[in-house]
Amino acid sequence: MSVTLPGPTLGVVGGGQLGRMIGEAASPLGVDVVVLDPTPDCPAARVADQIEGDLDDPESVSELAERADVLTFEIETADPELLAEVRAETGTPVHPDPETLRATGDKLLEKEMLDGAGIPVPAFAPADTATAAADAVDRFGGTMLKAREGGYDGRGNEPVTDADAAGETLAAVGGDAVAEELLDFDRELAAIGVRGADGETRVFPVTETIHREEILRGTVSPPRVDDATRERAREVVADVLAELDGRGVFGVELFDVDGEILVNEIAPRPHNSGHWTIEGAATSQFEQHVRAVLGWPLGPVERVAPTASANILGDVGAPEPATLSGVDSVLAEPDASLHWYGKREARPLRKMGHLTVTDPGAADAASALETAESLRDSLTFTK
Repeated sequence: MSVTLPGPTLGVVGGGQLGRMIGEAASPLGVDVVVLDPTPDCPAARVADQIEGDLDDPESVSELAERADVLTFEIETADPELLAEVRAETGTPVHPDPETLRATGDKLLEKEMLDGAGIPVPAFAPADTATAAADAVDRFGGTMLKAREGGYDGRGNEPVTDADAAGETLAAVGGDAVAEELLDFDRELAAIGVRGADGETRVFPVTETIHREEILRGTVSPPRVDDATRERAREVVADVLAELDGRGVFGVELFDVDGEILVNEIAPRPHNSGHWTIEGAATSQFEQHVRAVLGWPLGPVERVAPTASANILGDVGAPEPATLSGVDSVLAEPDASLHWYGKREARPLRKMGHLTVTDPGAADAASALETAESLRDSLTFTK
């Protein structure tokens, strides 16, 4: 493998915060980035060139492929069939493989893939009719209905414990869902896995994720679990990587149920649960993604310090221009780092940024988490 600088151009389908952070990580490596996004002056446009166009527009995706040496994506609404077609037409590689995007973009296909490989998942069943949804409620004693496609940040997910309400709930998530057993889990965990050239794989340290209202609020690394649970989670993520095609990083969300690890969902891209790696790991998930999709040597994945992150969500009642106050408190904290995503409009619960706090020399991230949450709570959105 030979790497020369300046490097190739990376094309990214999607120009949101993940595309922005990919661009930030690519620049020091001598890699130029071009993103495709329909939003004028999207967040990634401040660190990358932008093609303004719809993600499923064949001409726009073809233009992106023609300007790039390798294509990747930062959003799962990218069209896997279109990416495969453009790859065939232009010869531009796409990583991860579009087939992986197809499987992970459909929650039923994803569960069937994992279950077929013997990877532990919650009990599940297809639910495309009110009768099927009601049967799942009776079978599981309560179920989480998840839209097969398009759900994120809790959207498209609805719990139901009354079979009589199953049909109405199914309609609310779009009418075609997967019904999962409603788990009484101890905590949620996650880990970023990466596959590079020649099938090399690595797994970042396992992380605890903190959710409220189905939205990720923060992370704790190392997680508050025993060593055996942590190792089992790492093994499960390694098994997941073996079932996915193409290079890149993959966010794997997990449930810890009394020490048993079950896979919740997979994201074939950098993931919010891995944002802590920018300051807390030897190589960030974003730099790792750039290295992997280009076929370059992977970086080390070790944690360099206990680290906590806290998401900055749009704390507004209605959409308004994004103006954040109280930033001084974050900047004054020597072990805190602020990441603002550059979105022009704050919306209720929209991810606007995040902050991380490291605690070098500590045995755990308890103090870092307390500081991160306190700093986040000191920030306010102002008109």
